[in-house]
Amino acid sequence: MNDWNILEEVWQVIQDRAEHPSAESYVSSVLTHRKGIDKSLEKVGEEAVEFILAAKNQVPERTVSEAADLLFHLLVALRASGTDVSDVLDELAARRK
Repeated sequence: MNDWNILEEVWQVIQDRAEHPSAESYVSSVLTHRKGIDKSLEKVGEEAVEFILAAKNQVPERTVSEAADLLFHLLVALRASGTDVSDVLDELAARRK
């Protein structure tokens, strides 16, 4: 499935978990962690390093997996920072001009 809509679906799940925290939800646990926003930022850093290593070592399946983890945790960090993903998309669109 090569559908960009999956990012919108994931964003909506993150929004829902932020607005309705659940003890069973990984997203909720990151967003409500005692470290605050630092927890989500740590996860972005961790996943970025893992992605870089997988790509550098040319391990395709790990590169894909780590890229997915990085995108996911970036979205969680955006939510934690109070930034709407639509603002990021608007910025990307503005840069195309």
